[in-house]
Amino acid sequence: MNVVSTVDPRDGRRRPTDLTETDESRLAAIAGQASGAAQWLSDLGRVGRAGMLDAIATSLESRRAELVATAEAETGLSHARLDQELTRAALQFRLFGEVLRDGAYVEAAIDHAADTPLGPGPDLRRMLVPLGPVAVFGASNFPFAFSVAGGDTAAALAAGCPTILKAHPSHPLTSRASAEAIGSAIRDLGGPDCVIATVYGEQAGRALVRHPAIRAAALTGSVGAARAIQAAIDERPDPIPFYAELSSVNPIVVLPGASADRAEQIAEGLYASFTGSGGQLCTKPGLAFVPSDPDGEHLVDALRGRVAASGGAVLLNERIRDAYESGARAFERAGAEVLARPVVDPGAGFTVAPTLLEVGLHGLTAEITDECFGPIMVVVRYGDVADLNAVLSTVAPSLTGSLHIGPRDDAAVVRRLVDALAATSGRIVFDGYPTGVRVSWAQHHGGPWPSTNAVHTSVGATSIRRFLRPLAWQNAPEWILPEELRDAYTAIPRRVDGRLVSAL
Repeated sequence: MNVVSTVDPRDGRRRPTDLTETDESRLAAIAGQASGAAQWLSDLGRVGRAGMLDAIATSLESRRAELVATAEAETGLSHARLDQELTRAALQFRLFGEVLRDGAYVEAAIDHAADTPLGPGPDLRRMLVPLGPVAVFGASNFPFAFSVAGGDTAAALAAGCPTILKAHPSHPLTSRASAEAIGSAIRDLGGPDCVIATVYGEQAGRALVRHPAIRAAALTGSVGAARAIQAAIDERPDPIPFYAELSSVNPIVVLPGASADRAEQIAEGLYASFTGSGGQLCTKPGLAFVPSDPDGEHLVDALRGRVAASGGAVLLNERIRDAYESGARAFERAGAEVLARPVVDPGAGFTVAPTLLEVGLHGLTAEITDECFGPIMVVVRYGDVADLNAVLSTVAPSLTGSLHIGPRDDAAVVRRLVDALAATSGRIVFDGYPTGVRVSWAQHHGGPWPSTNAVHTSVGATSIRRFLRPLAWQNAPEWILPEELRDAYTAIPRRVDGRLVSAL
């Protein structure tokens, strides 16, 4: 069996671990055991699973020092960033505990037997139930929040689905340590080991989604990775849903009134947003539309100065480093001019220079609107706000679209731009920056292809919907019904005979 290695991106050194890639026989055993674990999760019930999620959050936090140190050595991300991300991971588990206790997510509906215009109608009761075991693929850029201890895992376990994680090769030891923290909390509750499991290696990932026990898959990653996973799924005799969060350029539009009102402030925010975490965030702004007037020039000069004075950024792995450098060269070949790029010593690791480029509105080509993962942004200069609507429609759909408005900007212009951004974005940000995704009930982290391949969010309370399916009971005896569908049950909101009834 192949040994799994880990690489510190700060020095580029590859070190073998005591992990090995998961072979097909081991994977088959894990998947088979996961099917059996579904009953344990079901027997826990909503409130029991909520307690399990709280216990997982506490277990992760109790191992904070070990987890953060392990992730720092494997990703090169800062201690402060990773510490905050671990807090977010724990928050995600606790949020889904609240979702379970609230209970509205099951969408319980009861239609009692009654005469209808079409004749006697049967008694019908409907709610959402777990899909079954799911496969989750860890992300390179979030070793906690979108990996083994991430939101997909929290949502799947909350739904009642055993979860098998395919560890990302950029942080295998972090993945194992996270899985041990989660598994420890589950074992303390009397749960079996197979409620959550981790597999390693590309072949294991493909075999995982082909296994008949797996009922859904989720990924945060590249379009290429999504196509490979989808190809493996297509080999199945039965299709399963696949939820992927992928490529996003996240355009930002700065209107003339905004640059006149706060050019320095916007420059500071743009710099922090596109360089934070080495620009390796799915919501990093790749395009900033700035007016070609003196105020816009002031903003760009301020931004240029910050980039020129910056240091190098450590990228997560060699592949991302190579893609970043290739993407920057492609932008230049397509006509973008370099405004600022500090000289940095890459050393033996994966350090790169942050890059700021500029192009005129009419020089914006499809090549320049591609996502380039890393600390790079293209400033697009425009003369007439009226030209922006048509150009925005040519930018690939994204997770976010942002708009900075000033006191003198025309409301009708703002409305038209909001409509343009809404057509191609999943979240519209006003007078702010898209990086930093709140974990909450109202969040939507998704968008039209290629930002995602589904209408569902991968962050926030409603992401649980991905791992559920509707089931209806017709003329069922009450004893066989889930408690949420019994007449006397009032602990969750339900729709009864067409009327919404609040929880008591």
